[in-house]
Amino acid sequence: MTSSEDVKKLAALARIRVDDAEPEKFTKEFDAILAYVGQLDALNIDTKAPKAAPPLRNVFREDGEPHEKGIYTEKLAEQFPSSAKATEGKPEDGVYLEVKQIISHD
Repeated sequence: MTSSEDVKKLAALARIRVDDAEPEKFTKEFDAILAYVGQLDALNIDTKAPKAAPPLRNVFREDGEPHEKGIYTEKLAEQFPSSAKATEGKPEDGVYLEVKQIISHD
């Protein structure tokens, strides 16, 4: 059975703030989760049975184009908040989708 102290320790490890009234609620939920997972103990699994490897098979598609190149480019560009056509130097690049910078080089 889970105690309120266990919940507080777990919350501290996870760096989650827990109000004073919540540990009692969480103890009931944790006990229910542990009881559900505990049902696996009731399974009768023969651990000494020889383990056969599953047959190998190729799950990849054959090489080739799954659809016409560029068919979704315009639809995608319309949905994006900001986009621009390629510069004259690289017309083969098509449409650029502009995003917020997430990496800085400082």
